[in-house]
Amino acid sequence: MKLVILAGGYGSRLGEVTNIIPKPMVEIGGKPILWHIMKTYSHYGIKEFIICLGYKSNVIKDYFLNYNSKNNDFTVEIGSGNLEFHNNHDENDWKVTLVDTGQEALKGARLKKIEKYLDEDINLLTYGDGLADINITNLINFHKKTNKTITISGVHPPARFGELIAYGDTLESFEEKSQTSQGLINGGYMVFNKKLLNNLTENDDCDLEYGLFEELASKGEISVYKHEGLWACMDNERDMHNLNKLWKEDKAFWRVWK
Repeated sequence: MKLVILAGGYGSRLGEVTNIIPKPMVEIGGKPILWHIMKTYSHYGIKEFIICLGYKSNVIKDYFLNYNSKNNDFTVEIGSGNLEFHNNHDENDWKVTLVDTGQEALKGARLKKIEKYLDEDINLLTYGDGLADINITNLINFHKKTNKTITISGVHPPARFGELIAYGDTLESFEEKSQTSQGLINGGYMVFNKKLLNNLTENDDCDLEYGLFEELASKGEISVYKHEGLWACMDNERDMHNLNKLWKEDKAFWRVWK
């Protein structure tokens, strides 16, 4: 089973940051958010990744091509080029396939373009900017049990402001950054059967949510795994600062690995 990560978008709402790097490479605690997502899945035994590239694809390619030097201390002999690494990271069993799916392609087209790299009938799919403390094993088992074409994870979006709960004119409670009272949205963290790709094309205007998901929902072919834990998305600079603050304060809820 492999994880497909959609990492080709522009991320324009992050402002000047994404003029230099693509959004999945924006760092939390010195590591790209893409790395954090992969660490979560790796914790649950998913070690093979297919990353759909687009905007500034060379930045992500360079990161993984030079992964050892970027994540270890090392000594280099300039004359011979021999390298000696002095500490080891924990990702030696990862297998990462990087596929340039085009700068303008929509999500459905990107997924279709990596079809040839999928060997098994059931695989995973997520976006390159969402973090959650979701149990991936339970998610996969739920998908197998419901036997639908695709399972999406319904998450509670974090409130942008504190929530006021009033009885008449009297304030009963103030819920700071409430997450549980919000309606569900698609937080990524999806599981799909390979037959899903039969409904997609490699045309850049082939989308996923708008069109295909609507059609599958009308046929009862989408199940929703309701994640009652925490979820966050790096959508703008405020999110970036908040996620880094959580990491710095050792409150990163998505850090299920040790």
